[in-house]
Amino acid sequence: MKRVKSFQPIREALVAEMLDTIRDVCMGSKSSTANLREMLIAASNNSNSTCTFGQKFDMEDGSGGFGDLGRKMMTHFAAFCVGDFWPSLSWIDRVSGQIPDFKATLSAFDVFFDKVIAKHKAKMKRNDDQSDKKNFMDILIQLQEDDRLDFELTQDSLKAILVDMFIGGSDTSSTTMEWVFAELMRNPSVMKKVQEEVRRVVRYKTVVDENDMKQMNYLKCVIKETLRLHPPAPLLVPRETTSSVKLRGYDIPTKTRVIMNAFAIQRDPKVWDKPDEFFPERFKNSEVDFKTQDVEFIAFGNGRRGCPGISFGVNFSTYVLSNLLYWFDWNLPESVGHVEDIDMSERYGLTVNKKVPLHLEPVPYFL
Repeated sequence: MKRVKSFQPIREALVAEMLDTIRDVCMGSKSSTANLREMLIAASNNSNSTCTFGQKFDMEDGSGGFGDLGRKMMTHFAAFCVGDFWPSLSWIDRVSGQIPDFKATLSAFDVFFDKVIAKHKAKMKRNDDQSDKKNFMDILIQLQEDDRLDFELTQDSLKAILVDMFIGGSDTSSTTMEWVFAELMRNPSVMKKVQEEVRRVVRYKTVVDENDMKQMNYLKCVIKETLRLHPPAPLLVPRETTSSVKLRGYDIPTKTRVIMNAFAIQRDPKVWDKPDEFFPERFKNSEVDFKTQDVEFIAFGNGRRGCPGISFGVNFSTYVLSNLLYWFDWNLPESVGHVEDIDMSERYGLTVNKKVPLHLEPVPYFL
C-alpha cells in the first residue's frame, strides 16, 4: 500500500489530463458526446506504463509502438489454440502460422524490454539516491542486482513479470470502469445516490484526495457490485493441477487444466439474492470482499493465485470514478432514447467488455 500511495501524483496528473479532455468535449456542440471507453483505456494504460516503466508508451516508437505490441499481446492471450485442448494436434497451430506469429510478437517485446531495462539501469546509476521516486521496473532491477537474495531474478523472469503487470493491469481496470458507468446509467437512482455521496465528501475542494476516497462507502459498494456482475476476467486465469487428486468423487489427473467460472459463481442464486440485478446495497453491511477468502466473490481470483495487484487496480479505478462523478453529470446521447436501450451485450476476449463502446454527454457540475 505504501508503494501504491507513492503513485498518487501520477494518478492525479493523468486524471487531470482526462478531465481537461472531457471539458473540451463540453465546449463543443450542444450534443457533443465523449467516448468513455477510449478515455478510460488511455488513462488506464498511461497509469500502468508510467507506474511500471516511469513514462507513457502510448505513442509510436518507430517499431510498431508499445501500444501496438500490447494490443497484439492481448489478442494472442485470448486466441484459441488447438494444441491447448488436443496436444497431439498442436502441429496445426504451427502450420496455420499462429505459433510463428506468437514468437514474432515475443521477439519484439524482448527487443523493447531490453532497451528500456538498459535505460533504467543507466538512469539508476546516475540517480541512485532517488529511492522515493522509483517505479516498478527500478524496484525489480534493484532486486536483480541484490547479492543478498537467495534466488536469481534473471532477465527473462524480469521481463515476464513486466508483461504480467501490463496484461493484468490495463484492460481489466478500464473494462470495470466502463461497466460501472453503464450500470449507473441504467439505474438513475443509484447514480444519484453515489454522486450525492461523492459531492458531499469532496464538498468545495478542487482536487479529490485519498482521504476522500476512504469515506466513499457507497461508491465502494457500486464497484463491488459491478465486479460481481461483470468480472473483467470471468474465467479467471487457467490453473493446472500439480498432482492427481480425487474431488467429490471425480478423479482429476496431474496436469489437468482447470477453469474457474467466476461469472457463474458470482451469480449463483443459491448464494446471492436476485443475482442478476444491480443492487449495490447488498454490500452495504456485508463482510464479503474481494480481498478476503470469500469463495462466492472471486473477481480477482482467490488464494495464492489471487491477483497481487488488487490495491493498485482498485485504488486507481476508485480515483478515476470519483472524479468523473464529482465534476460532471452524465446524459445519454440522443441516439439512445431510454436507459433500457443501452446495449449491454458483451465482447469476449482475455477480458469481457461491452460490445458497443459507451458514449455519454458530459455536463460540467458547477459548485
